[in-house]
Amino acid sequence: MPHAGQTLLQGTMKYAPFVVRTVSLLLFLCLGLLPAGVHADEYSDVAQLTRDGKYTEAIAKSDAYLAAKPRDPQMRFLKGVAQKDAGKTAEAITTFSKLTEEFPELPEPYNNLAVLYANQNQFDKAKVALEMALKTNAGYAIAYENLGDVYAKLSSQAYNKALQIEGTNPAITPKLAMVRQLFNSSSGRIAPLSTSASPAPDKSAPAVASKPAAPSPAPTAATAAPAPQAPAVAPIKTDETQNQTNSKAVEEAVQSWAEAWSAKDLKGYFASYAKDFEPQGGAKRSTWEEERQARIMGKSKISVRLEGLKISVNGAKAIVKFRQDYKADGLTVSSRKTLELVKHGERWHIIRETVGA
Repeated sequence: MPHAGQTLLQGTMKYAPFVVRTVSLLLFLCLGLLPAGVHADEYSDVAQLTRDGKYTEAIAKSDAYLAAKPRDPQMRFLKGVAQKDAGKTAEAITTFSKLTEEFPELPEPYNNLAVLYANQNQFDKAKVALEMALKTNAGYAIAYENLGDVYAKLSSQAYNKALQIEGTNPAITPKLAMVRQLFNSSSGRIAPLSTSASPAPDKSAPAVASKPAAPSPAPTAATAAPAPQAPAVAPIKTDETQNQTNSKAVEEAVQSWAEAWSAKDLKGYFASYAKDFEPQGGAKRSTWEEERQARIMGKSKISVRLEGLKISVNGAKAIVKFRQDYKADGLTVSSRKTLELVKHGERWHIIRETVGA
């Protein structure tokens, strides 16, 4: 994950020899996942002990808390992180596995479980765990990246096996070399693909002064310029006013979407999406609606609160970025979200939805 202190799911924990991105203890500390009051202090204490390398104390404190609240997912998650950092891999696997069983709607335990499996070279198990994370949250970018790493490792193993069986096959070696080139030799991490960019100017080259333009000859009587006319009155600019109007309409559409979700108003919720809405992961619209209906109606109470809306409008298209605080039946999740909207008539509808962006 990116650096600590940014947004949810953006702390990093890198482990050799196989380096994948895992959700750290910052998951519950950085962006408001913690309940207010004394519980937040206890979570913070366990997290700080883990950061200080006092793993035995962190685990003991989490156990004392869980003795009274054994199902608390936040504290169990923190305990799993402390166990992992203490080198208690088997115990950490058990902790995260039980979290996935009891809270299958949370993608983060699946991701951390995959990291632990990958560090043991159990890439098949890691792949299954990451696929479950993505099934839970199709917009989970970290899981996609980790899954790419796992696939690359599996490809490397398969090509090596093929060389052992049929070492004379000339097609295998270049494929294996290509896979190996994906990995950074110093970290074991798949190197990101570079993007094309305009080359930077060569500062070593001497600057060439541009020649001043030759002065225009004075106009003769026959070619003299006509007398200047009074400038026309500039038209009143309406672009800014229109953008403000559109931004307000977009904000109202997004807030209405969140309110319908909170009220479990399926008609209003689905009406917030465009007819050509593209569910993440390539799912069909009908399948997506069935899954959303089951999840929404399966909760006794839902609260969706949006913070820090950043709206960008370009004609009939808009992009809205914000932090979403979701609460339902004791579950609290905070995440970054991006909605892309299009204007149909006088209404704005969601065309694309991305979590973690």
